[in-house]
Amino acid sequence: MSLPCLGDFDYLQKKVLVRCDLDVPLEKGKIRENSRIKECLPTVQHLLEEGAVVILAGHLGRPEGREVAELMMMPVAEEIVRLLNQGFVEKTEIGDFSGYKLGKNLFLLENLRFFQGEEANSPEFAEKLSSLADLYVNEAFGVSHRKHASIVGVPLRLPSAAGFHFEKEVENLSKSIEKPQRPVVFVIGGAKPETKLPLVYKFAEKADWVLVGGTLVRVRDRVRVENNIIFADLKESGFDITKESIKKFLEIIAKAKTIVWNGPLGKYEDEKWEAGTREVAEAVAQASAYKIVGGGDTIASLTKFKLIDKMDYVSTAGGAMLEYLAYGSLPGIEALK
Repeated sequence: MSLPCLGDFDYLQKKVLVRCDLDVPLEKGKIRENSRIKECLPTVQHLLEEGAVVILAGHLGRPEGREVAELMMMPVAEEIVRLLNQGFVEKTEIGDFSGYKLGKNLFLLENLRFFQGEEANSPEFAEKLSSLADLYVNEAFGVSHRKHASIVGVPLRLPSAAGFHFEKEVENLSKSIEKPQRPVVFVIGGAKPETKLPLVYKFAEKADWVLVGGTLVRVRDRVRVENNIIFADLKESGFDITKESIKKFLEIIAKAKTIVWNGPLGKYEDEKWEAGTREVAEAVAQASAYKIVGGGDTIASLTKFKLIDKMDYVSTAGGAMLEYLAYGSLPGIEALK
């Protein structure tokens, strides 16, 4: 897929609005895990080195168009300053927006979802954001399945490019749907059946096998079953898949040449119910296939079992990863194109 990239533009003395995925987990005002912040920093550093004034934009949580003190961006601002060794954070005004000065030529806007116009994709809000900059960069692949103003509205108003991590996500995920090595096996688990089940049938059109576990199994009687979709059986507790299902999954995974996994197959956090997720994870790690995994719980389970380094590509995107694999594009990608 051809996307406008960072190398297409001159940034000297230009203001660049960079949409980042900054929705990190917080606990008592402290960031629990910072990988999403770290992913955008190579793009930020490149733009600063090229002489740009960089304005970062992102969101935290779901404040639903109102200001929520616990979801202000100060912890994110402090973490960016720490990672870049920039000095200290100052509150400031950036055009009509409140925000933070993070160092020379680097700024961060306050939580975009404090504004109703963001999620509503208001043309007025998109215009207001666009007025801050000369150029736009999307470095928020994980949010690019949302038709929000900062994702699809701004790139229609400014010259735009994909950030380094955004390009990396598209390039690696494409390997599973554009002329992949076969057999292709999708492993889909976790929760959110209302979101994931329709996508399972899209995956069945692309993959040789789709193996389904987790909460999705509980509603399988209400959905059609294709020949290449296998729904696991659950143990009586409902918290893990059965030994027979694990065995069937392992047989298919062993023959795969491309594997995509999103969502644990049971309550992996509890040792009593971790067997399905752990044994499938071990089989994926050992398979002689190109292995793509994504989603927060999948990453957490692989980290727990010390297998994350055995994967060829780890996507931090959850819903965006699934939608891209199902449909081959995202609203944020189409806006850039």
